[in-house]
Amino acid sequence: MAKIRIGKMVLGVCQTNTYFVYRDQDETAQSTGGEGKDSQGAMRETIVIDPADHGGKIYDALKRNGFQVKAVLLTHGHFDHIWGCEELVREAGEDVKVYACAAEQELLEDAGKNVSAQAGRPCTIKADVFVKDGDIIEEAGMCCKVIATPGHTAGGCCYYFAEADLLVSGDTLFQESVGRTDLPTGSMGTLVRSIREKLLVLPENTQVYPGHGDSTTIDYEKKYNPFL
Repeated sequence: MAKIRIGKMVLGVCQTNTYFVYRDQDETAQSTGGEGKDSQGAMRETIVIDPADHGGKIYDALKRNGFQVKAVLLTHGHFDHIWGCEELVREAGEDVKVYACAAEQELLEDAGKNVSAQAGRPCTIKADVFVKDGDIIEEAGMCCKVIATPGHTAGGCCYYFAEADLLVSGDTLFQESVGRTDLPTGSMGTLVRSIREKLLVLPENTQVYPGHGDSTTIDYEKKYNPFL
């Protein structure tokens, strides 16, 4: 089976990482010089995580490179992670579902609490599927586990693709840092506990892809993260 891969776009005023996760091309597709398309020329399915802004541009860039958006996953509801969501889904098609942690519903649907109103572009999102800790999401021929990590927000979560040793951590865990907790529903004590109990127990070689900045590993953060 083709390997799971992850790509990144850096978007918006906060330079937020928008990720797209997909299965790599097979050898035949690679030998033809294709991008996202497989050996039969079909579009490759992808999951988009945290469409930060310019949803139409995200869609166009993925389509141009042969990718078809099958689902959107939100790590949390802050404005800089959701501004592109509505437009992306509209372009991708009504069958594309938006997933979010159930505990984040209030923040997603309140422009004051998700800080979009203060940022000058009020935005609310209604997720199609609300998930909880331990749930498995199956989309685009891949599976990921929902890991609830409250702290940055009450309903913040991470998505763990065990097959690929890959974790998308949103604004929970950064390289040598953690998410801020001074915005609505944030709690530093809760955040650190979430990371220690839910993330640092993952395999040490797990690659961590945060909402801002560079990727890291669980092993590196165990050794060098001053907050932990």
